[in-house]
This record gives sequence, structure tokens and C-alpha cells, in this order.
Amino acid sequence: LWNATRFVLMNLPEDFQPGLPEESKLDMSDKWVLTKLNQVAGAMTDNLEHYEMGLAAAKINSFIWDVYCDWFIEIAKPRLNSGDAEQADTARRVLVYVLDKALKLLHPFMPFITEEIWQVLTDGESMIIVESYPVYDAKYDFADAVQFENVIDAIRAIRNRRTEMQVPPSKKARVCIETTEPELYRSTAVFFEKLASASAVEVGEKFDMPDAATAVTDSVRIFIPMDELIDKDKELARLKKEQEKVQKDLDFLSKKLSNQGFLAKAPEKLVEAEKAKLAKAQEKMDKIVQSMAALQ
Repeated sequence: LWNATRFVLMNLPEDFQPGLPEESKLDMSDKWVLTKLNQVAGAMTDNLEHYEMGLAAAKINSFIWDVYCDWFIEIAKPRLNSGDAEQADTARRVLVYVLDKALKLLHPFMPFITEEIWQVLTDGESMIIVESYPVYDAKYDFADAVQFENVIDAIRAIRNRRTEMQVPPSKKARVCIETTEPELYRSTAVFFEKLASASAVEVGEKFDMPDAATAVTDSVRIFIPMDELIDKDKELARLKKEQEKVQKDLDFLSKKLSNQGFLAKAPEKLVEAEKAKLAKAQEKMDKIVQSMAALQ
């Protein structure tokens, strides 16, 4: 939370004026984070009224960590550095507005750090404890938020697929998005470039790419050319070594579990633990074989 605040403050000019800009200046990512914040405020109010303190604390923790820090700050960076003064100002004002409300929502659970940050954020003009607690406001439930959630799901799917293939974030690759909403993904291409290591983004209603890694969500199918992700020969060699290592584990565990003397003398918990190791090793082997088959 402190690091997030430092990032926000670093990007504020001396003449910065807080407050949300008019709705026409907000982009989909702004409307998404404002909707998420509004929903959290409403849910927390309900939790607190029913004395569900743990649930309320979990919701604001998840919002600050998963929505604000993990996603929105990263999403805002391209606009802050775009050279477009109006876009940068909008991003700053939304960042500050959401941080302001999040601090107020968190204050009952973490009073000292939120008060300290509030003093820095407002130059000591007031104390957070006397501020109004945020509540649900229907005007901040934007329909665009659902669309942007689909964009985030697509970025997350690409990241997961690259992680499965052990492709480092520094390795850029073209991303082809098959969708019935091409304009949505064309307008958000910059987020795929910044957050999903895309060297370029192509959007269309149909792609025929048999030699590509794929990622799927409930709204899109994504193709990433395999030759841009990995060197096939090197990856096959790496998988072959890993296969040999896992095969040794399988042979050792299978021999151990087929030894009647071990089964008769060993405690039941130990036998079950060894069986679990064998199942895990077999699962890993299956994945290696699948990966090798896909490459070949």
C-alpha cells in the first residue's frame, strides 16, 4: 500500500487538482476500476452492518492487492507515459480518487498506516477518521466494466499459457485474437503489448494457425505463433532431459511400492505419501509427453 502510494505521488505534478474528470474522458479501464471500487464499498457496508468484520477486511484487501496494485497501476502506466497530457491527467486523477476511497475503506482495519498515508496524500489538510465512509453509488456502476473484465481475462490467459511453456516475460511474441468483438480488442491492444509481452496484436473473427500455442477464455481464442515463443530443438532437448529425470523417479518409486517387505513394515502414512509422490511424478510425466507431442 505504501509503495503504491509512492508510485502515485511520484507521478503527480505540483499543480495537480484531485477529483474525477467528466465521464466522457474516462476510458474502459477507469470505468472498470471505479465499478470494482463501488461494488466493494457496497459489499463492505453490508458486511459491517451484519458484523462480518472478517469478510469486509478480506474484500478491501483483495481490492487493493488484486485490482488496484496488481492490475490498475500497471494499466495506467502506458497512459502516464504516453505523452498525451489529457490522458495522463485522467489516469492520475483516477489513481488518486481510487486510492483515496480505498484508504477510507481500509481505515477501520489498519488505522495507523492509512492515517499516515492520508496525511501525505492530502498534505495534512484533515484526518481520515473524520472523513465520510464510502458507500455504494449507482452512477459508478459502468456497463463498460464487464467488457474490460474480458480483456483482463484474455491477458491473464496469455500469461498463464506462457508460464506453462516457461517463456520469460522478456520474450516478445505476436498475439492473434479471434473474437466476435474486434473493436474492443483493437482499442485495448496497448494493454496486451505492455502486460502480455505482445510484440504486435492482430484481431479478427477467424484465424487458421495450426502451429501456434493457444489460450482460451469464454469470449476469445488466442493464438501465439510457436516459432516466436521458443526454439523447438532447444525446448525438445530440455524436455527430453526432464523426461529422463522424471522417469528415474517413477522407476524408483514403482520399485519401492512393489516391494512387499517395504509395504509390510512401513507405516501406512509413509506408504500413502510414497503413492502420492508416484502419482505426482506420473502427472508430471504426462504433461512432459503432451508438451513434446505438441512441439513435434
